[in-house]
Amino acid sequence: MNETRLDGKRILLTQSNVVMGPVFRDVLTEQGATVICDERLLDDPALPAEVVRAAGRVDVLVAHLGIPAPSTPVVDVDDDEWRRAFAAMVDPLPRLAAAVLPQMIERRSGKILVVGSASALRGMKRASTYSAARGAQLAWAQAVGVEMAPHGIQVNAIAQNLVDNPTYFPPEIQAKPAFQERIKREMPLGRLVSAREDACFAAYLCSDAANCFVGQVFPVCGGWVPR
Repeated sequence: MNETRLDGKRILLTQSNVVMGPVFRDVLTEQGATVICDERLLDDPALPAEVVRAAGRVDVLVAHLGIPAPSTPVVDVDDDEWRRAFAAMVDPLPRLAAAVLPQMIERRSGKILVVGSASALRGMKRASTYSAARGAQLAWAQAVGVEMAPHGIQVNAIAQNLVDNPTYFPPEIQAKPAFQERIKREMPLGRLVSAREDACFAAYLCSDAANCFVGQVFPVCGGWVPR
């Protein structure tokens, strides 16, 4: 039996059409999972429960939640920007958990993988709103991971940055000399993490081979953190 395979697992993937969603969908499917995709931004309080209810049995929830990162100087951040970020990236987490965890607790098995950002692990200028919301995601995963472990459920998070994707790093951005210099300066890896590398690691964390991880935050960023 190959414990890294996902055969027979039903995986719910949120915001499946943006950023890392498409490659996660493809790799999880390649590994044998049935991937239930939902494309909506889950900032409506009623949507998380609706999404889980429609999915039926969920063996793994991949909480892929994000918005374009604001780049507002901290002195100019207003309440609307702050609330939008938390409404989209943080508030859905407890709602999704309340909907999906009861069935996992009953079966004494299941996983939640939060797809977060390494911007929460290293200071970035003009990123206070985004980094704060991303930090809340990681703290949530750590706390819920410890709480759910006795029920046979693993909750963990990926903290990614500088992963090749068409949303943040389209070809025209990657072609700029200034961006290439940034990669040389900031990335010990010397290149962007590939989308498949990121997705394959996520697939591993969704598998039975990763049952020993509890409330862990895994940086996937080519050495961008720690510094």
